[in-house]
Amino acid sequence: MLEVLEDIERWQQSGHLVALARVVGVAGSGPRDSGAAMVVNDQGQVAGSVSGGCVEGAVVGAALEVLASGRPQLCTFSYSDDDAFSVGLTCGGTVRIFIEPVN
Repeated sequence: MLEVLEDIERWQQSGHLVALARVVGVAGSGPRDSGAAMVVNDQGQVAGSVSGGCVEGAVVGAALEVLASGRPQLCTFSYSDDDAFSVGLTCGGTVRIFIEPVN
């Protein structure tokens, strides 16, 4: 979370809306631990990481939806063992990510 605070401040000072995405749960293999954070502004710029790349695109899309609606979302992403291996994980798992607007 600390790694994205400067980005939040800079974007808000420039008049951008910002969404915060945080890993709130991991079952099985997960690319990042609970607490990992990523922020997305209303232009789709990103800072931080919640997955090391394997679901970042989907999280950006969900974050833009959150900014448009103003309503938080809880997103769940699951990987089979075969899918997990292709993105560098040792086995499948589920990652839960909470996305909310930053006020």
